[in-house]
Amino acid sequence: MKYKLKDLCSITKGATGIMKADGGKYPLVALSDERRNHSQFQFDAKAVIVPLISSTGHGHASMKRVHYQEGKFALGNILCAVIPNDDTLLNAKYLHLYLQQFKDSLLVPLMKGAANVSLPMNKLADVEIEVPSFERQLEIIELEEEAAEYKNDLEERLIAQDGDVAKLRQAILREAMQGKLTEQSSKDGNAADLLKKIKAKIGKELPVVNVDEFNFEIPNNWTWCRLGELALVVRGGSPRPAGDKRFYDGKIPFLKVADLTADENIYLNTHKFTIKEAGLQKTRMVEANTLMLTNSGATLGIPKICKFETTFNDGIAAFLNLEFVSKEYLYYFLKSKTEWYLQKASRGQGQPNLNTDIIAATPFPLPPFPEQERIVKRIEQLMLLCDELQYSIQQSKIENEKLLQGALKDALKKEEVTV
Repeated sequence: MKYKLKDLCSITKGATGIMKADGGKYPLVALSDERRNHSQFQFDAKAVIVPLISSTGHGHASMKRVHYQEGKFALGNILCAVIPNDDTLLNAKYLHLYLQQFKDSLLVPLMKGAANVSLPMNKLADVEIEVPSFERQLEIIELEEEAAEYKNDLEERLIAQDGDVAKLRQAILREAMQGKLTEQSSKDGNAADLLKKIKAKIGKELPVVNVDEFNFEIPNNWTWCRLGELALVVRGGSPRPAGDKRFYDGKIPFLKVADLTADENIYLNTHKFTIKEAGLQKTRMVEANTLMLTNSGATLGIPKICKFETTFNDGIAAFLNLEFVSKEYLYYFLKSKTEWYLQKASRGQGQPNLNTDIIAATPFPLPPFPEQERIVKRIEQLMLLCDELQYSIQQSKIENEKLLQGALKDALKKEEVTV
């Protein structure tokens, strides 16, 4: 049988400003799932909490969630509590399930307003809901609890699988850097000869590598060296003071650590601070497709091949003069050493920081150049399989959620057909 909410429930607007939460002992229900805390409570009941404003705003009506709360709690003043008058006729948990499942068809269309889209409480009061027998309400609640338990169990397994894929990626990189992913060929020559050629070009000698530093063996035609013997490792700079119009608001891209780890298209379309030509003396400019490494902050040790010509700050290191080493092979090597660099970083008073001397002194397993190219190709093939695995896991998570919501919606819709 259908009833209007106002015939079965009291509907009361929240009385607490969200920003006035003072950290007291009572939950304060706001728009998000996370509960704040307040020193005073407004309700002591089992209640369904309905937002009175759009979750997206900007003239668009939407509602992300309907909440359930019981016991003593405070309520934000942009929400209202819908409390059944007789809990032997209408169970609050059933009401929550019903409104949550049908919010997009029952509640969102009632939201009005050009800019500040809101749900009038008198319109909410007139919403009609299907109320089956109390026993059937309990059955639907039990169905939801069983489905949620199944969903949570499956999600835990999917999260574990996601973690296994991440471990698999690291295992692939580790095996690659030890020459275990590809067959060795005598036609490739010896990497020691390649290293001599590189040293003759760069002219830099570093301490002999202690092979125990990485604790693994490499094929006979590979050789150990230091990164600084293969490339010039340079750090960027920043004109000071930051934001000075003499140096900034120009047309030359200027990367910070967060920019290097973001999507390049987003960066190029939205970045506000660029370098003027006057600022070039304070920083460093590199050509497109330069290999870079974050050396400061929470994302320290993340490599990226930057696709565009850019300047960059001192939280980033660049690898220059990579004439005899595959840039992509070095990229994957750096990717395999993120955790190692985090351990090597100094912390001091602030963020972790990686000196370019440490980067330059990193032991590096150098294969002959043809072998480098084969390794890169094999890594890319295996990483593509990892991407497919990860996509499959993500799709399973989505389908898992749809399965739960679909089962509940079917159970609730069945009531409308049979009553």
